[in-house]
Amino acid sequence: MRLAVLLALVALPAAAQEADCTDPMTQSDMNRCAYADWQAQDAGLNRAYRAALALLQDWDAGLPEAERGGAEALRAAQRAWITFRDRACEAEGYAMKGGSAEPLLVYGCMARLTEDRAEQLREMVEAYGG
Repeated sequence: MRLAVLLALVALPAAAQEADCTDPMTQSDMNRCAYADWQAQDAGLNRAYRAALALLQDWDAGLPEAERGGAEALRAAQRAWITFRDRACEAEGYAMKGGSAEPLLVYGCMARLTEDRAEQLREMVEAYGG
């Protein structure tokens, strides 16, 4: 819940004004740029997840009904991973708890873990999807 409030507080100003992310100079700009990076990584994760889900749905379609479940397993894994990411990054943010740099730590962590997860899913599709 606390993470959701933090995300909302930083997201609103980010939508209202664009920071120059090539060389952010203020803490506010750094926070907005970290948020923008996380959003970009999240878009990539969504593409990778859709590709992995489609692969598993195709696998499931070729199996007898009693043996299906790959797509649902991926959905459950992704939900669990999102919970893990959010809590892990909230914990990382405690290094600057209550300070203006807390969002930078949280969003930086979220971008990093999201990029890693997207790469895991892309590798799965490449390895098993042809």
